[in-house]
Amino acid sequence: MDIFDAHLHIIAPGFPLTPNQGYMPAPFSIDDYLARATPLGITGGAVVSGSFQGFDQSYLIDALGRLGPTFVGVTQLPASTPDQDILALDQAGVRAVRFNLQRGGSEDVSELERMARRVHDLCGWHVELYVANSELKALRGLLARLPRVSIDHLGLTRDGFDDLVWLVERGIHVKATGFGRVDFDVRHALRTLHTANPAALMFGTDLPCTRAARAFSGRDLEVVIEAVGGDADAVFRGHSMQLYRVRSATATTK
Repeated sequence: MDIFDAHLHIIAPGFPLTPNQGYMPAPFSIDDYLARATPLGITGGAVVSGSFQGFDQSYLIDALGRLGPTFVGVTQLPASTPDQDILALDQAGVRAVRFNLQRGGSEDVSELERMARRVHDLCGWHVELYVANSELKALRGLLARLPRVSIDHLGLTRDGFDDLVWLVERGIHVKATGFGRVDFDVRHALRTLHTANPAALMFGTDLPCTRAARAFSGRDLEVVIEAVGGDADAVFRGHSMQLYRVRSATATTK
C-alpha cells in the first residue's frame, strides 16, 4: 500500500531556526526521514513548517526540490507577503499556509480569514491549523465558512472534541497524526470522525514528533486500519493527495 504522509517535518542542518518557548529541535534531515518513511511504503507527503522555522522558506524550497514532485509544502507566511512570492512558492510545490495557534511562529489568527481566502483565490491553497479542540468553539463559525481547512493532530484535546466533529460534518479535514500528543482514545476518535464524514481523515506520521509525549510507531498504522476499515486507502493516500493536488504516487529523490 502506497502512503502519502500528510504531516512531516524536515529540520535540515544549515537552515535558520528560531527557539520556540525555549525549545530548539534536533536535526532531522531528508535522509533521516526517508530512512524511516520508505520501509513503511510512504511515497509522498506534506513537509510542514514548524514553529521553530518561523517564516523561513529556504529549508522548505530545498527540501521539496530534493524530495521530488510527490512531496508538497505547508508554510507559514506573514500577511504582508506579496502575491508574486506566494505564486513562486506554489511553483516550488507549496500547497497550504499554516496558522500555529498552539506554539506560535506563524501569522496571528486575526489574519486567518483574509489569508485563507486570498491564498485560495490566488492559487488554490488551503489553510492548516495547529489548534486545540478546546479553542474551536470561538472559531468554528469562521472555519466553517472558509474555502478549505485542515486541522492537525486530531485537535489534541478531549475538551472541545464535539466542536471538531461539528466542523468535520461541514467538510473540514482532520489529520490523523500526532497520536502521542492527544489526551483521548485515538481509535474511538478516528471512528467518530470517520462516521461523521468519511472524507475527512488524512494520515500522517508527524516525524520526527518534536515535543510529543510519544513518537510515531508502526502500530499507529494498524490503529488507523482498525478504525476506518475498508476506507484505509483513502485515509492513507486518497484524501490527502486530492487536497494537496498531487497527481503521482511514485516518489523520486534528487
